[in-house]
Amino acid sequence: MTQQHSTVLIIGGGAAGVSVANNLRRQNAGIAITLVEPSETHYYQPGFTIVGGGAYTLKQTMRKEADLLHPSINWLKDYAETFQPEANTVTLRSGVAVTYDYLVVCPGLQLDWGKIEGLLDTLGKNQVCSNYSPDTVEYTWECIQKLESGTALFTQPPMPIKCAGAPQKIMYLAADRFRKKGILDKFAIEFCNAGPALFGVPFFAKALSKVVADYGITTSFNHNLVAIDGPAKTAIFEVTDSNGNKERVSKTFDMIHVTPPQSAPDFIKQSPLANAAGWVDINDKTLQHNKYPTIFGLGDAGSTSNAKTAAAVRKQVPVVVDNILALINGKTVAEGYDGYGSCPLTTSLSTVMLAEFAYAGKVTPSFPWLDPRANRRIWWWGKTTGFPWLYWHIMIKGYRIDIPHLEAYAKRFVSQD
Repeated sequence: MTQQHSTVLIIGGGAAGVSVANNLRRQNAGIAITLVEPSETHYYQPGFTIVGGGAYTLKQTMRKEADLLHPSINWLKDYAETFQPEANTVTLRSGVAVTYDYLVVCPGLQLDWGKIEGLLDTLGKNQVCSNYSPDTVEYTWECIQKLESGTALFTQPPMPIKCAGAPQKIMYLAADRFRKKGILDKFAIEFCNAGPALFGVPFFAKALSKVVADYGITTSFNHNLVAIDGPAKTAIFEVTDSNGNKERVSKTFDMIHVTPPQSAPDFIKQSPLANAAGWVDINDKTLQHNKYPTIFGLGDAGSTSNAKTAAAVRKQVPVVVDNILALINGKTVAEGYDGYGSCPLTTSLSTVMLAEFAYAGKVTPSFPWLDPRANRRIWWWGKTTGFPWLYWHIMIKGYRIDIPHLEAYAKRFVSQD
């Protein structure tokens, strides 16, 4: 068996993995860093919503992985398969064993398309679309463009999922497209959410309910999509009532946007690094593994209860990097992550509600004096131009930009609510 050693081994080359690798390199020029990532293409996933809404191209979300990594970083184009934490070793699919002093685990989420019966047979045709994969996102825009009237369903599975607002973002963009064409009144738009509310933070849920009402959208909570028949244009939902009783309800559609169930990747679930729910078992403030002190986790596969967004990763990266450097220098780890996440909710083709919050649903905006519930044109510019620029030119390149996000900024707006 071939063996390699690295001071820091990173599993996953998405937003978290590349940012950690480049940030660590900027902080310390001498550390040997290895990153394991099978894909040659890196996607700016927050852009998928606006690709589906016709305001961005898929090409704009893509870069070559090789162009993003500092040349001194050893990139292994392979899959991590098993973890041997007692031996500080990860075995790759190719059979190569990589030993490490410190391990960072950030492989992202797994999209469980197969958990919805019939979905894989019809996805990408029969007006069954999804923004959640680069392979399917362009078909969403095709469906929205072609539809002139009828029933449009938008689904959200049980949490956690990446970017909890995304299932409804595309719904608002579609509704605004229909409105601009003067055909909104010819549609019955319905949001079928497996959860009990429009959004996990009540402060924003209340504001979003006004957006829903403005478009004439129907909300159906505790509705979990379990099966779909594309040719028959029928979706089956498991509906849970207030007593916990479940029944199956059938709905017909002319278009359906499906958000697939999501979970930690299988190789994480089956590993000694996982907690009972399958997530990388890490401390929610230090991001250090709860059992193995030389292992850290961040991003979507971590057990932390924050929203799984790129904005969360931006705040987690310095915590992981600084704590690894502290251990290398014989110091102790520090608590640094407060659960921050951000969800730019695209409420129309020109406005965004910038929802920012931390653990326990605390509203923590980055901008004082601005009501976080307002739908603003400046944040649409952010969504389409500013935030992607920050991602590619600051965060991914390993630079740090820390804009304070404070509960105090939202105090008077929360008290008015």
